[in-house]
Amino acid sequence: MRPLLAAALMLAAAGAQAGAQREEALSDSVRTALSAAVASGAPPKPVFIDEMQRLEYQRWFDAMDQRLKRRKPEDLVRREFLETVWYESKRAGLDPSLVLGLIEVESGFRKYVISSAGARGYMQVMPFWTRSIGDGEASRLFHMQSNLRFGCVILRHYLELERGNLFLALGRYNGSRGRAEYPNAVLSARKRYLLN
Repeated sequence: MRPLLAAALMLAAAGAQAGAQREEALSDSVRTALSAAVASGAPPKPVFIDEMQRLEYQRWFDAMDQRLKRRKPEDLVRREFLETVWYESKRAGLDPSLVLGLIEVESGFRKYVISSAGARGYMQVMPFWTRSIGDGEASRLFHMQSNLRFGCVILRHYLELERGNLFLALGRYNGSRGRAEYPNAVLSARKRYLLN
């Protein structure tokens, strides 16, 4: 089984778009906050405070379910993926359409992809993050919820570092801060996941 997985990982690396994100020193308070954010074991099931919020989710889910059928043809896999994207995006205070756009650009919705820089999974998370704010187990980055949780927490962290500037935060996420190609690609992809 391991040789097959290794071969699949090597083939998957061919199209990953992760840049050369660099490990940065984190203050103890930031490291503690980020560690707590990724360590929470809450299940990725949406919880709604009222009927309006539930209807918003259902409308989003139905639209994204149709849009992702070609990329994720298995109904159960697609449903779990979308539930987790919604949950982790909202948990981190991010727009799910932004997260889907980032996933499209970073990994093409492939779970086991590894970039030439070593970033892994749907959101192309660099393994150093598992050492900085996780338990050091980089293989967790191939687990859907773990990858999406790390990616969303990291993007939220970069948004805070960049004082809400999404363009700069996206550049920092990709390791290409100050260059327009990556943020523009994500923002363009995001439009495909906005509700009309």
